[in-house]
Amino acid sequence: MRRNVSEQPGEVDLRPLSARSVVLSLLLGAHPPELPVKDLVRAVAPFGVGESTVRAALSRMVAAGDLRRTDSVHRLSERLLARQLRQDEAVRPRTRAWGGEWEMVVITATGRVPAERADLRARLATLRLAELREGVWLRPANLRRPLPDGLDDVGQCYEARPARPAAELAADLWPLDAWAATARALLDHVTQVARADRPAERLTAFAAVVRHLLADPVLPPELLPGGWPGTELRTAYADYQAELADTVPQHTLRA
Repeated sequence: MRRNVSEQPGEVDLRPLSARSVVLSLLLGAHPPELPVKDLVRAVAPFGVGESTVRAALSRMVAAGDLRRTDSVHRLSERLLARQLRQDEAVRPRTRAWGGEWEMVVITATGRVPAERADLRARLATLRLAELREGVWLRPANLRRPLPDGLDDVGQCYEARPARPAAELAADLWPLDAWAATARALLDHVTQVARADRPAERLTAFAAVVRHLLADPVLPPELLPGGWPGTELRTAYADYQAELADTVPQHTLRA
């Protein structure tokens, strides 16, 4: 039985902010994901990034393919648009009533090189599937999204009803207690940094919140442990999002 891997329970995964990460944080949350240079310069200033630094970062990001530039407007590349979609779904997952069915993907393709196997595993994890055993991935069918057509090239997709009790199976597939412990630690941390007037620390904290939400399996409520903090973590983020919305007019921002 394989579990999705997360940070150690209760640890807060804080990563230093660079000019690039601040710019990406703002653009990943902007709808549409594009901003004029003058608005980006103004938006990143409260996070301690000066104009010359952000302009240099923008040039490097365009050269690296992170951003596309038209006149003075910078927008996310296609690759990062896919990341934005994953982030949007993590913050506001689309769910449906669950009737006990599970999605199952059985990998049948052989002869793949290690890089291809790693890429496939990452794709399946992004779909919030978990590996029951080698080549067999599943999750409750409570998400409002179809499995991508590309999976037909490497395996078969089924609807299943495992014989094991669903809550027991979910607890084996995902480290639910560990995820909840880290979520509570994040909630405590964002409460603490909210008391200090240090915008960069808050952005760092809520960037960690988004990363953690990406690892939420988004299970049906009846399969979750009592006191599950997922909704509370999303609400805390939504409150921060509302504050950031004033940073760049007419755009909704996410850390």
